[in-house]
Amino acid sequence: MTILVTGATGTVGRPLVEQLLAAGHRVRALTRDPGRANLPEGTEVVAGELADTASLAPAFAGVHAAHLITFNGADFAPLHNGAEIVDMAVRAGVRRVTVLRGDLDRGPLEQAVVASSLEWTDLAPVEFMSNALEWAESVRTEGVVREPFADAKSAMVHEADIAAVAATALTTDGHGGREYWLTGPQVFTPPEKVRTISEVLGREVRYVELSQDEVVAQWRRSGYSTSDIEFFLAMRTNPPEAGYTVLPTVEQVTGRPARTFAQWVRENAAAFGG
Repeated sequence: MTILVTGATGTVGRPLVEQLLAAGHRVRALTRDPGRANLPEGTEVVAGELADTASLAPAFAGVHAAHLITFNGADFAPLHNGAEIVDMAVRAGVRRVTVLRGDLDRGPLEQAVVASSLEWTDLAPVEFMSNALEWAESVRTEGVVREPFADAKSAMVHEADIAAVAATALTTDGHGGREYWLTGPQVFTPPEKVRTISEVLGREVRYVELSQDEVVAQWRRSGYSTSDIEFFLAMRTNPPEAGYTVLPTVEQVTGRPARTFAQWVRENAAAFGG
């Protein structure tokens, strides 16, 4: 059985490839540039672009199950050819898919998957723990994190746990038609995240709260659009309850507890100068 992983060099795709290979499955990885993929030995790497349906035919050939992402990896833009991708998958003989949701609502690809004959599982993770890498440079060089909205809560999830749920759904029965909201085992505010980083690194890391005006100015300098900034503010000032509610889904699906943020920091300590 060959399993296709789209977004294979991404935050979730890479650990998913590793986990599937470790379990003895044949893995085909879709990437824009195979020469730079640097995926584990044994991975069949194929070139393709999700936004270009015609480029996907070799990737889907002979595939039994597939992990799909809902956005273009180049710029994270939503895919508008979801129906064409799903039609190609069905015609190629794909029977089972996981779909990594990129937004709160189902986009064109998710809608096409749900309407198809595919056995599908929706993966709806909350904030990724890997978002903390945005702080790595300031932690490494100054020992400080500057972040707004000190009271904002997040039940952030380890990307390897998202991959583990995907691997389980792709390779075992009983997950068809399910929507899995995925969280970590704890709820954190920004100061609590910083405190955990400091404790794991064994050195002081200070939290400095930015005002809303300061962070909006930063986002504008970074090139974010007005709609992006409005979304960022909404997620931080009025987040959906699902974003800060711990759920047991990871353990229920995979049989092992969700990884902690402290574990994630230990795994990524080098990025923070640890």
